[in-house]
Amino acid sequence: MKMPHRLPDQLRENLRVVFVGTAASTRSAAVGHYYAHPGNRFWRALFEAGITPRRYQPGEFAALLEFGIGFTDLSKSGAGMDHQIARQSFDVAGFRAKIEKYRPKTIAFTSKKAASLFYGKPSSTIALGRQPADGPFPDVFVLASPSGAASGHWTLQPWRELAAWIAA
Repeated sequence: MKMPHRLPDQLRENLRVVFVGTAASTRSAAVGHYYAHPGNRFWRALFEAGITPRRYQPGEFAALLEFGIGFTDLSKSGAGMDHQIARQSFDVAGFRAKIEKYRPKTIAFTSKKAASLFYGKPSSTIALGRQPADGPFPDVFVLASPSGAASGHWTLQPWRELAAWIAA
């Protein structure tokens, strides 16, 4: 039986950037908004890095399409912390198909964990920031996780690099 999507994709053709998480948090799944937990730095980081003109609230995520900003997750059925999500719910092939269909200019993984699932290698081997080019695939950035659970590893710098890249 196919599980329902926890959060709808916010995708269309030619977006400037698509933010890609592992899966919805328990809070995001409950309210139906991306990065909805009060301790999550996502919305503050977008504003502080200069990606959005003001600090948006999680319930306004759909409005970011007008700025060329989209959202998706590698698991559309799982919810919770990464270690709570069934490994088989991560759909890297499905994610790649969405990216090939919509062709955004840039992909931004919102954690090393999401990038490690995509690349199939340990998160310890993945650097923050822009990644080496992968053929015709869009440019990829790996951002410091905005999750409150990852606060010990927080840095706004790769978010600022992304802002400069997508503004160019």
